[in-house]
Amino acid sequence: MTDGPLRVLYIDDDPGLARLVQKGLERRGFGVETATNGAAGLDRLAEGGIDVVALDHYMPGQDGLETLAAIRALPDPPPVVYVTGTQESSVAVAALKAGASDYVVKTVGDEFIPLLAAAIEQSMQAVRLRRARDEAVDELRAQRDRFEALAAERALLIREVNHRVGNSLQIIAALLHLQSSASPNEDVKAALAAANRRVMAVAQVHRRLYTSDDVGSVALDQYLKSLVDDLAGSAQDGTVVTLAAEPCEVDPDRAVAVGVIVTELILNAMKHAYPDGSGPIRVTLRPGPDGRILLAVEDDGVGGPKAAAPPVPPGQRGIGRMIVKALATKLGADKREDEGHAGMRVVLTFDAHKATA
Repeated sequence: MTDGPLRVLYIDDDPGLARLVQKGLERRGFGVETATNGAAGLDRLAEGGIDVVALDHYMPGQDGLETLAAIRALPDPPPVVYVTGTQESSVAVAALKAGASDYVVKTVGDEFIPLLAAAIEQSMQAVRLRRARDEAVDELRAQRDRFEALAAERALLIREVNHRVGNSLQIIAALLHLQSSASPNEDVKAALAAANRRVMAVAQVHRRLYTSDDVGSVALDQYLKSLVDDLAGSAQDGTVVTLAAEPCEVDPDRAVAVGVIVTELILNAMKHAYPDGSGPIRVTLRPGPDGRILLAVEDDGVGGPKAAAPPVPPGQRGIGRMIVKALATKLGADKREDEGHAGMRVVLTFDAHKATA
C-alpha cells in the first residue's frame, strides 16, 4: 500500500467515461490513473504503486474476466472492483467467484461514481483487515515458536541438571559402598549400606528424569520396578522381593519420597521379618477408587514390633521408622499397619500431585 491518497487504476475502453471517473474520484481524494484495455492495465500494474483496480467488464480483445484472472495471478495482487454495464447478475457472480472484491453496476445516473468510491474504500478496508489479521497470526506464530524454543531449552537444562545430580548421587553411593567395605565393624557396614540404598533410591528418580522427555512427572510403576530390582539383587539371604504395579504418574518430589519409603520398608522386612531364614516381600502399587494412589509393602514374617526380633543397636533404633513417618507426612499420606495381616503389612494412600492452594 502506497503512502498518501489511495492510488486507483481504472481500466475501461471508454476514454470519455474514464475521464469522468478520474475527475469524480480525484474530487473524493483518490489518486487515479487510467488504462484503455487489459494489457495496458497489466503493464501499469507491473510498475507497482497501485492500491486498487476498477475494471470494466466489456472490452475488446481481452475482456474483464480474462484481465481479472491475469491480475489475480500477480504476486500480492491489489483488490479489484468489477464494473459492468449489464444488469445480469451472472456477470457479477462470475467476477466475485474469479476473485473480485466487489462489483458496481455502471449507470448513466449520478450514483455510479459515489458507489464506485464506496466500493473502493470497502475493498481497501477489507485488505487492511486481512493484512492486520495476517500480521497478528504471524506474530502469534512467532511468539509460539519463541515459547516452544524457550520451553525446549528449559527442558534440556533441567534434564542436564538432573543428569548431574544423578551422577553426584551415584558418586556418593559409591563412596558409601567403599567405606562400608573397608569398615571392620558390622554395625557400621549395615548403617552405610542402608545409607547407600537411600541415596540410590533418590538417584533413580534423577536418572529417570534425565532420560525422559517429561521432566515434570515420573512413571512411578516403572521407577519402583527398577528400585525393587536393585534391592532384590542386593539380598544375600535368598529373600524374594516382587512388585505388582499399575501405571501411575507423580511429580518428581513425591517420587523421591515414595522411593525412600519403599526402600526403608523393604530393608526393614529384610532385617526383621524372617529372623530364622528368608521369605517373600511384596510391593503393591495401584490407583485407588478415590483417585488417590495406594502403596503397600508386606511380608509373611514374624510380624510387627510385638514380634521377637533381633535387638537393634541403640544408635540405629527407629531410624527407618522415623524416615518413613517423616516422608509420609511430606506426602500427606494416610499410613496404617494392617493388623489383620499375618506378617507385617504397611499401607499408604496419597495424592499423585501436591495439592495446590
